[in-house]
Amino acid sequence: MKLTVKNLAFAAVVGAAYCALTVLLAPISFGVVQFRVSEALCILPAFMPTAAWGLWIGCALANFFGGYGLPDIVFGSLATLGAGLCAAAIARGHAKPLSFSRCVLVCFMPVAWNAPIVGAVIAWSTGAFMSAFPLTALQLAVEEAGVLFIIGMPLMRLLPRSRAFMSIAGA
Repeated sequence: MKLTVKNLAFAAVVGAAYCALTVLLAPISFGVVQFRVSEALCILPAFMPTAAWGLWIGCALANFFGGYGLPDIVFGSLATLGAGLCAAAIARGHAKPLSFSRCVLVCFMPVAWNAPIVGAVIAWSTGAFMSAFPLTALQLAVEEAGVLFIIGMPLMRLLPRSRAFMSIAGA
């Protein structure tokens, strides 16, 4: 992944958008029940891999405002980075629009990364990790899947049709 001014600017805009959406929708973005609309942006590394780094910074900044402190800032944002890098790897070398199965895989990456990692952070904060973790991870998986498959999947299918977006993404 080549670091150019365009790639850096794209990553910065993605990070700012993630942080802004999360903080503006704070009542549904933070807490045991999380419906982070900003997680739909996790599909963007499939189009421009540097977006994964913007998502990482945007998530870290947003989690600074959340209630789970340093563990969420560190591990929650690393989960988002992992999901973004995996999404980029799934799409690497494939024509856009991606096949339906690749779109499903890209949308599944944030679920696979965030459910166990953020679930563990939230369960740890309760003081009853062993009993809280399975339910917290499952709940986060359902919430994350809802965002990614209700908002992210249509975006995966629509964005390649936008000439303006594809010219920015370099595809």
